[in-house]
Amino acid sequence: MAAKIIYFTVNGRPEQAEFPESCPAQDVKDLFRSAAEAGPHDILKLYNPKGNIINISPSLEPNSPNSCYKLEVVAADCNSEPLDMELAGALGFDLLSMEKRLQGLEKKLLMEAGETPAVVYEMKKQVDSFREKLESVEHLSWLGLFKDLSDETHKPSPFYHKRTLHKTRKECEHVREKFVQMSSLEVSDEVRQYLKTPTFDNWQWEDAEIMVLLQVMYTDLEFIPTFDIEPEVLQHFLFEVYRRYNNIPFHNFKHCFCVTQMMYGLIWLTDLRSKMDGIDLLIMLTSAVCHDLDHMGYNNAYQINARTELALRYNDISPLENHHCAVAFEILEKAESNIFRNLSVDQYKRIREGIIKCILATDMTRHNEILIKFKSILPTFDFTNKDHKDMLMMILIKVSDISNEARPMEVAEPWLDCLLQEFYNQSDVEKLEGLPVTPFMDRDKVTKPSSQTGFIRFVLLPLFMELANLFPCLEQHIIDPVRKALDYYTEMEKALEREKQNRAPTEKIVKSSDTCGGRHSSTDSQSDAEALKADV
Repeated sequence: MAAKIIYFTVNGRPEQAEFPESCPAQDVKDLFRSAAEAGPHDILKLYNPKGNIINISPSLEPNSPNSCYKLEVVAADCNSEPLDMELAGALGFDLLSMEKRLQGLEKKLLMEAGETPAVVYEMKKQVDSFREKLESVEHLSWLGLFKDLSDETHKPSPFYHKRTLHKTRKECEHVREKFVQMSSLEVSDEVRQYLKTPTFDNWQWEDAEIMVLLQVMYTDLEFIPTFDIEPEVLQHFLFEVYRRYNNIPFHNFKHCFCVTQMMYGLIWLTDLRSKMDGIDLLIMLTSAVCHDLDHMGYNNAYQINARTELALRYNDISPLENHHCAVAFEILEKAESNIFRNLSVDQYKRIREGIIKCILATDMTRHNEILIKFKSILPTFDFTNKDHKDMLMMILIKVSDISNEARPMEVAEPWLDCLLQEFYNQSDVEKLEGLPVTPFMDRDKVTKPSSQTGFIRFVLLPLFMELANLFPCLEQHIIDPVRKALDYYTEMEKALEREKQNRAPTEKIVKSSDTCGGRHSSTDSQSDAEALKADV
C-alpha cells in the first residue's frame, strides 16, 4: 500500500511523518500531535510554504524537504503547559486561587449530585466540537465559527426594540468598530453556501456580523470589480444603512438583512446571473438593502389618517416607500458612501430608476395591480424585454419582503411575534388619537393564527406560485414551507376556537351567578360609561 511522506518543521526542528493513504484521520492528527509533543487537548495548526493554513488529514499533499510545512501549537492545554505567570498577573488572574476554587467546585458538584451531571458532559461535548472546528478550519476567521449552521431552533435576540427609536451615537460607533475589525476576515465556504439558502437563521447574527455578510453578498456576486466599488466605500454605505434603520419591533436592520438575504438566495437558486445583466442584480440587491430605511413602525394608513409630515410631503401616495427611497439616495449622495460613484451618468440613471421602481413596489396597496400585470406577461415572458425584467424585479423584491413564512418555523414564528407587536403598537396609538383602527392590527380582534391564515392563503401563496410558474425550482424552496406554515397556523386557529368553545359554558355560568347575586341598574352602567369616557 502506497505511503505518504510529509516533511514539516516544529519550532524550527525538521520532522517527517509517514502514513498510508488509507490511514484514519484521527491517527494522522495523533501522529502530528506526537511530533509536536502536544497534549490531547492542545490545538494544532499546519501551514503550507505560502503561509496558508491547511487541514491535517490523510489527504495532505506529499511534499519535499525543500517545501516543508510548518506545524505550530496555537492553543495549549493549561494543564500541560502553565500560562506565563507575568501575563496572568497583568491580566488580573490569580491562577492558583482559580485552580483551587475550580477543584473545590468539582468536588462539591460530585458530592452533591452523586455523579457528574449530564450538563457537564454536554459542555465537554461542545468543547470537543469547538476544538475539532478550530483544528479543521482552513483559515483563522472566527466569523461563523461559533454559529450553529444546522436547522436547530435559535431564540431571537430579546428586547431588540426596547431602545430609543433612533440609534444612539454610542451604539452606532460600537457596532462600527466591530464591523471594521471583522470586515477583512475571511468567511468560510460553509457560511457562504448557507447564506444562499432560504433556511438561513438570522437570529444568531449580531448587527456587525450582518454587515459583514452583506459585504459578502456584494463580493460573491462580483459587484465590486464589475462596478468598481471601493471596499471602504461599500463598508461606509452599509454602516450608514445600518444607522438609518430604527429600533422598532419588525421593520428594523435585521428585517433589512432577511429581505436582502432572501433576494440573494433567489438570485442563486434561479440562476439569474445567466439570465439578467449584472446591473439589474445590483439594483435588486441594493433595493432590498434600502427598502425600509428610517421606517418608524407605523404604516401608510396611519401616515395618511394622522396627516403626518410624510403623508403631506408625498400627497398620500406611498408616503413610506417614497421616504425609504429618499433616505437611500440621501446616503448615496455622500461621496464616502456612494457605491455607484465610479459609474457613468447613464448607468447611475438606470440604477436610480430601478431602485425607485423596486422600493415603491413594496407598497402592499399596489399588490394586486403588480401581480395581475406579472400574470399577464408570464405566458410570453422574455428576459430580453426590459418591461418584463422590470416586472420580475418588482415581483422578486415583493416576494423577498414578505418571505418569512418560507423560512423554517423556528426562524419565521419569532418574526411574526415582532410584527404583531408593531401592529398592536400602531392600533393602540390609533385608538388613543381617535383615528380609524386598522382591523388586522387590533390586539382585541387579532390572534397570531388569524393574522396568518388569510394572509398566507390569499397573498403569499398566489404571489409565490406565480413566481414558481416562471422558476419551477422554487416549489420546494419557498412554496412547500409556506404550505406547511398555513397548515400549522390553521391547526393553531382550530385549537384556539376549541378552547374558546370549551370556556364559553363556564363563562355563561359565572355570568348567570353574577346576575343573580346582585342587580346592576342601567343608570349605574351609564354612570360607569361616562366615567370611562371622562378618563379617556
